[in-house]
Parts: sequence; C-alpha cells; structure tokens
Amino acid sequence: MRRVTVSVPARRYDAVVGAGVLAEVGGLLAGRRRAAVVSQPGVAAHHAGPVRDAIEGAGAATELFLMGEGEEAKVLATVEDLARGFAAWGLLRDDAVVALGGGVVGDTAGFAAACYYRGVDVVQVPTTLLAQVDSAVGGKTGVNLPEGKNLVGAFHHPLGVVADVETLASLPEREYRSGLGEVAKYALMDEEAAAGAAEILERETTRVLGRDPAVLAELVARCVATKAAVVEADPDERTGRRAVLNLGHTLAHALETAGGYDLFHGEAVAVGLVFAAELAGALERVEPATADRHREILTGLGLPVVVPGGALAAELLAVMARDKKARGGLTFVLPGSGGIERVDDPPSWAVERALRAVGVEG
Repeated sequence: MRRVTVSVPARRYDAVVGAGVLAEVGGLLAGRRRAAVVSQPGVAAHHAGPVRDAIEGAGAATELFLMGEGEEAKVLATVEDLARGFAAWGLLRDDAVVALGGGVVGDTAGFAAACYYRGVDVVQVPTTLLAQVDSAVGGKTGVNLPEGKNLVGAFHHPLGVVADVETLASLPEREYRSGLGEVAKYALMDEEAAAGAAEILERETTRVLGRDPAVLAELVARCVATKAAVVEADPDERTGRRAVLNLGHTLAHALETAGGYDLFHGEAVAVGLVFAAELAGALERVEPATADRHREILTGLGLPVVVPGGALAAELLAVMARDKKARGGLTFVLPGSGGIERVDDPPSWAVERALRAVGVEG
C-alpha cells in the first residue's frame, strides 16, 4: 500500500493506493452517522458490497444511490436526482457521500456533495484507471452542458481517496486502455515523478497491459504524486500552474463535445497529446522528434494517434474556443524548453498544421 498526501488550504488528505485497500474507506468515515454511496449498476455489482461492509463496520449506516452510465449521465439532472434522494433518505450536513466508480461518478457525486447542504464531505473511491490517476485527486467536480464538458462545477476536496488497483481487473479492455491515455499524459509531462511513470510504461509495457497489480500500484502512485504536487501549487486553478494537467485536453474535450468520433476520454487525450506535440513543434518550442516519441509511447499502449475517420477543423475550433482555459481566443497547454506552459492564440497556420497531423482537415 502506498499513501500520497495532498495538502491544500481546504484540507490535508491522503490518497491510498494499492491492491485490496477498499476496506480503508471505513476508517475515513469512522464516527459518521450515515454515508450515501453513489455508484452505477455495473460497478456496484462488483464493489458496493465490500465498500458498504467497511463503512458499516466503522459504525455508519449506508444507502446505495445508482446513477446512469456514460457522459450522458454527467448532467445537472443527475445532480438533482441524487440530492433529492439524499434528502429523502435523511442525509445531513455532518454525514458523507462516497463516490464509487469512474470519473463520471466521481465528478457528478462530488458536485452533488459540494452543493447538498452547501457542502457535505465526500470520499472518492475510483474504480477506473483514468479516475485513479487523475479525476479522483485534486477536488475538481462538475457536470457537462450541451455547450461543453465540465462547464458547471466546484472545487470540493475529498476526505480521502481510496484507489484499489484490484478493481481495475473488472474493466473492459478498451476502458482500461483509455485510462492509459491519462497515464501517458503524466509520463510526458517531464516532471520528476512523471519521469518515473514514463520509465514504467517503457520498461514494463507487457505487465502494464496485463494489469499486474504490483506494477499498477507503483504506476498509479507516481501519477497521483505528480498530480498532488501540481494541485498543491495551484489548488483552485488561480495561478495557471494547474493548467499543465490539461496537456492534450483542449483538443480531447473538443473531440468529445463535438461527438461522432467514437473516442473514449483517454483515447481522445492520446490524440490530443500528439496534437500538442505537433503544435509545439510547429512553434519551435520542442524538437520535431518530440511528436514521434509521443506517438511511439501511445501506439505501444494500443492508443489512437489520429482521429478515426477524420474530422472537420471548423467544428473543433469553435468548441476549443469555449474551453475553460480560453481568454477569448484559443488557448493550449504545450511542452517547451521551460516545461509545460500555457500558450494563448498561436498562429492559425500552426494550429492547422497540427490538426492535419492528427487527421483533421480544414
């Protein structure tokens, strides 16, 4: 078991990473009266029993609240449904919410907890690789609008994070590989801890793809440590430091919002990582070989490096202009000699060249 501490002004909490650590949830909720466990049917069938047993063993009553699958469920209507369910059950301010599932559950249940009674505590129990290395840590919660992803939300840091890598064994293969797209983001960030993640991906590719628990525990812990360091430097995304975590995400979110490209989030991030490297290369921020290295790591993990079936630039550019980082134009997070940095309004020719490199035509 590995324990990574996240220290922010709102609170100091631990992310516990390891195999067979679900029971750690109980200790986080000792002394609580009630805990609402929010999950989805498929996840609950595998993991809700042990989580509820651990919580009830610590003395708290539990109730299971199920929400829908997929990004379609990550909307304000789901938050209302959850809040009304909490109220009907009698959840109070000193009680807690447990988000058991992937990023959709973590973001939605976390936002519901942030809003209900103007804020009740939440414990994040991520059961997907993507959520374990990224969305469960850092306090970001929120839901989507038709106009874009995560446009309504709040910072609501958890009591703690319990990332049991054994839960990853039940993931469908494509969903697991999608999580590797977010892992690759950390590996390509050029941070000290992230460099360790890159080494694991390159040295232990077969064991990573085979979901070896020991390797996964180390890989997830390194990614969490990288994110924790960034979050501590910019807990509420005010200084710009936290923007480095959006490497590859500007195009990725546009692909997801525009739809029709049959990409999971981590797959879209993989394409976005190549786009970011190509754009940085066009702007002479990095050597041209940087994009080739990105492609090599991503293809080795079975991830896409171009948009399937192509895409139209005009539609994606319009969506990217609404990205939360944007300041009235286009904003990207790109590698460079000084590390990962925010770049506002690069020349259109460079953006178009990078889009063509990932299969997007004008």
